Amino acid sequence: VIGAAFLFLGALGIVRMPDLFNRIQAGTKATTLGTILFLAGLAFAHPSWWSKLVVLILFILFTNPVSSHALARAAHFIGIKMTEKTVLDKLVVPTEEAEDAE
Repeated sequence: VIGAAFLFLGALGIVRMPDLFNRIQAGTKATTLGTILFLAGLAFAHPSWWSKLVVLILFILFTNPVSSHALARAAHFIGIKMTEKTVLDKLVVPTEEAEDAE
C-alpha cells in the first residue's frame, strides 16, 4: 500500500510540476521508491520469489536514476527551456562575453 501511495504521488508530481526537468525528478524519485516498496511487499506475500524480486529491485535502483539523468541531459542540450523559477543551471557553458563582463 505504501508503494502504491508513492507511485500515485509520483504521477501527481508529473502533472503538477512546472517543467520537464522537475517532472523527471518527481517521477523518478517517487516511482523508484514506490516500485521498490511494492516489490518488497510482494516478497512478503510470496517468499519463494524473494531472489527474483531482489534482482528486480537492484535493476530498478541502478537504472531509473541513470536513465532519468540521461533524459534530462539530452533535453537540456537540445534546448528545452526551464521554468522561470529556476535559480541555477550548472550545465550552461559560459561564453567569452559573459567572462569578459565579470
